[in-house]
Amino acid sequence: MTATETTASRLPNPQQLVPELGNVGGAMFKAVGNGSIPQTTIGLVQLRAGQLVGSTYLTVLHTGNLRRAGESDERITAVASWRDAPYFTGAERAALALVEAVLTPNAGGERVPDDLYAEASGHYGDKALATLAMAIGQVGFFTPLALIGRPLPGAAPAEQWRPAE
Repeated sequence: MTATETTASRLPNPQQLVPELGNVGGAMFKAVGNGSIPQTTIGLVQLRAGQLVGSTYLTVLHTGNLRRAGESDERITAVASWRDAPYFTGAERAALALVEAVLTPNAGGERVPDDLYAEASGHYGDKALATLAMAIGQVGFFTPLALIGRPLPGAAPAEQWRPAE
């Protein structure tokens, strides 16, 4: 069966298998939603993270979240090429640069150099930077489930995973 013919996730619903996942996920959502970063910025960062890790599920999920929040198709589409797109604020650009630095291996040096940290800290205070780190980590936490379990992109939450037996 090819990926285009997939009608069910590979893994059953992980929350049915490991009920504690609900508490962990809920705590992450609460921490990331603490108000120190605009939700739009969180969504842009998480969309870029999904793109960087190569997960269609995460990319579709975060694209849908941004659309429901009223983001334009131009901004959503331009996340993949944000560096030369005119649609993002300086703060959003710093956040997108940060997620790329964290998730892109750099054989030649540290991933988050001092100049990038200085740029980001020029837009965000300590709590906001910690929140950005958690927003990136939130996607990182769910990435293995998305890549290994392969839930159905774009499906209603109740239909993304096959039921546990």
